[in-house]
Amino acid sequence: AFGKRDCNSRNEFPLIPSNAVLNVDLELVSFKTVIDITGDYKVIKKILKEGEGTLTANEGAAVTIRYTAMLEDGIVFEKKGFDEGPFEFITDEEQVIAGLDRGAATMKKREQAIFTITSEYGFGSTEVKRDLAVVPPNSTLLYEVEMLDFVKEKAPWQMTSQERIKAAERKKEEGNLLFKNGKYQRAGKKYDKAADYISEDTPFGDSDQKLLKALRVSCWLNGAACTLKLNNFLEAIKLCSKVLEVECYNVKALYRRAQAYLETADLHLAELDIKKALEADPQNREVKLIQKNLKQFQVESNKRDVKLYSNMFARTIKDSSVSKKRLKVEKEEDNKKDEEVMAMEMEKVAVSSPVPRSDNGTVIDSS
Repeated sequence: AFGKRDCNSRNEFPLIPSNAVLNVDLELVSFKTVIDITGDYKVIKKILKEGEGTLTANEGAAVTIRYTAMLEDGIVFEKKGFDEGPFEFITDEEQVIAGLDRGAATMKKREQAIFTITSEYGFGSTEVKRDLAVVPPNSTLLYEVEMLDFVKEKAPWQMTSQERIKAAERKKEEGNLLFKNGKYQRAGKKYDKAADYISEDTPFGDSDQKLLKALRVSCWLNGAACTLKLNNFLEAIKLCSKVLEVECYNVKALYRRAQAYLETADLHLAELDIKKALEADPQNREVKLIQKNLKQFQVESNKRDVKLYSNMFARTIKDSSVSKKRLKVEKEEDNKKDEEVMAMEMEKVAVSSPVPRSDNGTVIDSS
């Protein structure tokens, strides 16, 4: 605590001697819950006042809030929902900055919270003029928000068949608008939600089946177009395959799946889809163009294969040559050792054998 020095007494507290062991009683009076909204610590929520019940707003909810928006130094640049009445918006519709949008969707009724929002979920790297002040580029923002009320978007199971069809058509149109504006990820979510509204697991009347099939196919195809833009080729293959399960010669599905196969280097599967698409529509310009791309990919792939196998063959020959040389050297060394052993054995024999002598003691040749 205070180490080897004494701590002077303050007010009514006595002198604390050096090297003292202290006992401290703590009481937790209150705490504020802090939540990482986005999973990357770029939108942090600190609850100032707990809300009512257990329900929170969700994506697509109509929310009513009031908020005060500040810079990190405390400068207020915007206030909404006070003198002019409550501020309303639909979540997940890009009507407010992404950080506020994501944060509001987590709030209960009457909850009060402060959100710390980095520039990635705020106004980005551009300077923005708001009602009360200018927000500099790359600013971290503080939003103090009170959730006054919200109306959650109906879940599919809460709707009638006709409501589900209408909701699916509306979501699809919203997705189309987002796609045209280059917002492919958000557009894909709209198409997914539209397809969920009219899931094949849900009972519909026979008179609706033709419309439902066309709507599902359209959502899957548009979703595949989004995933191709986002380089999510496996998901594109999955969505196109759904279409082809119900319409095996759908040219758009075959074309987009072939695109995905090319990107994943599945050239054989891409070729099969292209051939099938041209059987259905021999004059389709887009399919013919991708067929040219396929041929180029195949030429490049063949060149890579030739180079790869040539290198492998050359390496094999080289390894074989080295092995033969090694065997030859080892054989020569073995022969040399054998000769040395034989010489040693002959020497031993010569030493141990009695030497024939003549009667006068002269050594004679016994050969």
